[in-house]
Amino acid sequence: MTLRLVTVVGSLRQGSYNRMIAQTLPELAPSGVEIVAAPSIAGIPLYDSDLQAKGIPLQVTALGEAIQAADGVIIVTPEYNYSVPGVLKNAIDWLSRLSPQPLAGKPLAIQSASMGVMGGVRAQYHLRQTLIFLEALVLNKPEVMVGAAQNKVDIETGRLNDEPTRQFIAGQLEAFAAFIRKMS
Repeated sequence: MTLRLVTVVGSLRQGSYNRMIAQTLPELAPSGVEIVAAPSIAGIPLYDSDLQAKGIPLQVTALGEAIQAADGVIIVTPEYNYSVPGVLKNAIDWLSRLSPQPLAGKPLAIQSASMGVMGGVRAQYHLRQTLIFLEALVLNKPEVMVGAAQNKVDIETGRLNDEPTRQFIAGQLEAFAAFIRKMS
């Protein structure tokens, strides 16, 4: 059985190192795993219960449907100010209002990249706290935190080109596929 995974990128910047990693994931997927991009989180309005009362925005329902239909989710995100980027947290806040809740019981892996040496560890810590509340099934190990990401991507192609990092991420994808299959 082919597993279908979707990626959610926590950055809106076109030249985002995290976006480049997410775009590289299909190349690194193990046999029997298909990885596609979920609908973008760009354009999702700031969460407001008054706005929710008028109806869930189409961007949110499209994202929720993509997550619901997938066998698993990979969030690839930078770290902003020691935490999760506001745009990603906002998208998750909106997703939490959907019924059925698309992240509840959904296998999820986290990857992060930054220009610093820690590679987004604090963003992952905060993201995990939020995902626990939403009852997502987060893969604990191996953790992917790409430090000095600017030295590991090819800006021209928009791809991760550092071979040791590619191999490590491929290992996480293999572990994630096994994690999902174990739960099935």
